[in-house]
Amino acid sequence: MVTLFGTDGVRGLVNSTLMPELAYQLGRAAGAYFCKTKGEHRFLIGMDTRISGSMLTAALSAGLCASGVNVDVVGVIPTPGVAYLTKTEGYDAGVVISASHNPFPDNGIKFFDRNGYKLPDKTEEEIENILRHDEEIVRPTGDGIGVIRDYPELAEKYRNYVKSTVDGDFKGMKIVTDSANGAASSFLPGILAELGAEVIPIFNQPNGVNINNGCGSTHIETLQKKVVEEGADCGIANDGDADRCLFVDEKGKVLDGDHLMVINALQMKKEGRLNDNMVVGTVMSNLGFGKALKKYGCQTVSTKVGDRYVLEEMLKHNYSIGGEQSGHIIFPEFNTTGDGLITAVQTLRVLRENGKKLSELNSLMTTYPQILKNVEVYSKNGWEENELIMDSIRAGEEELGADGRILVRASGTEPLIRVMGEGKELNQLERIVDDIASVVEHELGVENN
Repeated sequence: MVTLFGTDGVRGLVNSTLMPELAYQLGRAAGAYFCKTKGEHRFLIGMDTRISGSMLTAALSAGLCASGVNVDVVGVIPTPGVAYLTKTEGYDAGVVISASHNPFPDNGIKFFDRNGYKLPDKTEEEIENILRHDEEIVRPTGDGIGVIRDYPELAEKYRNYVKSTVDGDFKGMKIVTDSANGAASSFLPGILAELGAEVIPIFNQPNGVNINNGCGSTHIETLQKKVVEEGADCGIANDGDADRCLFVDEKGKVLDGDHLMVINALQMKKEGRLNDNMVVGTVMSNLGFGKALKKYGCQTVSTKVGDRYVLEEMLKHNYSIGGEQSGHIIFPEFNTTGDGLITAVQTLRVLRENGKKLSELNSLMTTYPQILKNVEVYSKNGWEENELIMDSIRAGEEELGADGRILVRASGTEPLIRVMGEGKELNQLERIVDDIASVVEHELGVENN
């Protein structure tokens, strides 16, 4: 059973639960797993802007070299850039040192295979098993040891690729970008400017400790105000590693991943590019998401939370677009994982092609009230077997009936139980979600145990 890996790699508080010693061991284990044949093997490593990124990159690189793997370090780059380059540049695997939207003291390590895909659970389990039997990993000597080289120029290939996914330009558009002081800081504002847009960048001055600090896709309030103040056509927010993207329309209203998928899917349908007229969402997708797409002749299917599960469903049936409400959106035509930069330029293309204001496109989908409460717990294990918690969930579901739903799940990356309610009446939802969250807190909460 996988215990190190969560829904998006290995994450933790640096020098506490995620130590350089662990990064080194993961490097050796990953090298042993991916490079079983003789000959030269290469890994690509990129990172976001956290102060701990260089330390963990060094430790992971040392572990890979100790197992005979050569390492190219690209430096700061969006997560989807590593996925793209791993595939197109012929690497055995790619690694991103990032904790995505988490605060700067955290960091993480996530892997991509040679085709640019995140690893399935089974592969992560095998790597973990190798790590737990570290003494069995072969230790090459002499010229069998791997070498490390800096390869920052690779980032330009990804940058140019993002631009190539749209025809024409964005001249006449005024756009505010919020890069979360993260990996998109030196990418998206420049890409949009090169495509002709007038760009007003904010939160694009990373210093190692300000990533996601009151900014980015999880703290979008400043962007909303700035768009209205500047009279911009829209605003774009990424998270720390830029695999997420959210928009703000000219009135300051947020378009989450559900809205962006509806907008892009309907344009793709119009252009004959939406296979089976199907869009893949998750169990967290808003009720309005499916209703809007159905109205315009499309279908939806839901997966577990996590963009790799969305991708698995898409690859199984050759679907054209899928993603999460949080802004992880996958266009398999362009990349193998959620890509906040490609989502940005593709959505801007739809805006340009339709000649409408973004608020008009935003109105294609009506968002049902949705309440999400996070409860910090001492343990996520076995919560589904707690009778009081399950009774409170059943009571909430019974009250909402067919006009709403309750979803309770454990976070894959943090010690949290997430309680989500959705329905027509906000006051009713708040009361039901509060009731369930109170039971969870009483039974499993940190302060009560």
